Amino acid sequence: MLGDHPRKHDPLGTFAHVREGVLARLKHARSLLPAGTDLLFIEGYRPLARQQHYFTEYGDELAAAHPDWTAEQLHQAASRYVSPPELAPHSAGAAVDVTLVDQDGHELDLGTRVNASPEESNGAGFTHAQNLSAHAHHHRTLLLNAMEGAGYTNYETEFWHFSVADRYDALMRQEPHARYGPIELP
Repeated sequence: MLGDHPRKHDPLGTFAHVREGVLARLKHARSLLPAGTDLLFIEGYRPLARQQHYFTEYGDELAAAHPDWTAEQLHQAASRYVSPPELAPHSAGAAVDVTLVDQDGHELDLGTRVNASPEESNGAGFTHAQNLSAHAHHHRTLLLNAMEGAGYTNYETEFWHFSVADRYDALMRQEPHARYGPIELP
C-alpha cells in the first residue's frame, strides 16, 4: 500500500516524494513481506523548514519539562526523536516512515503509534523496546526484516523510520560519504 496517509497530508503532497532508489527499495521490501501483510507509507520527503519546526517544537517541549537541562542536554534529547535539520534524512528524500497493515488496510499492532515520542510511548517507539506484546514484537520483526532486506537502515529510536544512502545510513554502514543530502523541492 504505497499510497498516502491522512496523518501527513500537506497541500503540495511533498510528503509523498522520495528518491527513485528509495522507491525501488520500498517496492522490494513489500515483496519480502508475508501474504496478507503490506506496507503503509506515511511520510517521505520533508522540507527543511518543516524539519526545523519539528525539531524546535520538540526541543521546546523538553525544555518546559526539564528546565534544569543544559542546551546540550536538550539538543541530545531532542535529537533522539527528531533529527536535527542539518542531518535530516527526510529532507534528503532518503527516508520513509512506514508501518504494517493487513490485507484490508488496517494497521497492525506494533506496540505504539507511529510518531509517538519516547515520553508518550514510555520508550515503546524504540525499535528494540522490551515493553512490547509478543504480537507487536512479531510485527516489528517482520517490518525490520523486510526493510533491512531491501537495503534500508532503521533509526533505532523510531521503529517506523528507515533510510537509505543518506548521512545516517552512511554512518551506520561506515561508508565514506552519503549519496543523498538535503534538498529543497521547487
